[in-house]
Amino acid sequence: MAEVITARLTDEIDADLGLIAKTEKLDRSTVLRRLLSESIANWRIDRAVKGYQEGRISAEQAAGLARLSLWGFFDMLKTRKIPVSYDAEELERDLRTISWKKR
Repeated sequence: MAEVITARLTDEIDADLGLIAKTEKLDRSTVLRRLLSESIANWRIDRAVKGYQEGRISAEQAAGLARLSLWGFFDMLKTRKIPVSYDAEELERDLRTISWKKR
């Protein structure tokens, strides 16, 4: 069951919400849910990228936080022109994994 949340909106946000609802031919609740979902997804990605760039979390952890596949996370980094940090230890681990899966 969905939770009902009450929030006070500024007149400007309320007007923008009304404009979006009218333009998209949607009710205000649907617009608000979509905007919140999109904003939360962007926040998760931004946090994941920041943690990855600072070396606090691995690429796999960042992908999980961003709710992306590992390859999707790498693609997103490429799109944002963020370098991938990949050291020799990670390469060796991945090569062992690939070798093990071939058997």
